Amino acid sequence: MLGFWIYMLLMDLLIPAMMIGIGSLFRKSPPKRINGVFGYRTKRSMRTQETWDFAHRNFGNLWVKIGLVMLPLSVLPLIFVYGKDVDLIGTVGGIITGVQILPMIAAIFLTEHALKENFDEYGRPL
Repeated sequence: MLGFWIYMLLMDLLIPAMMIGIGSLFRKSPPKRINGVFGYRTKRSMRTQETWDFAHRNFGNLWVKIGLVMLPLSVLPLIFVYGKDVDLIGTVGGIITGVQILPMIAAIFLTEHALKENFDEYGRPL
């Protein structure tokens, strides 16, 4: 049971840790050029170099902040099932992962909204 609990803890910390890592990378050193392979790639973010850079800074900041908040919040529910049945630990761990996906995706909508608020449809600053 302890081994599975530790496994679930590590798995539930992967998403926040990834968000912090990728978010830090995007805000400090985003991909230099617009490309279709790596980076925050949406129609709006790829319009101009300025929208590309803005989107990466914005998205990176959001992911770091969200990841830092989710890190302790992901551990808390697992503390309550420490030493409990493996099925319960697995269920709680799965729910945590499902809940983590929501703010992860929300950052996309928030970044797109920020792009829309700061740039016109051609990528020119407002």
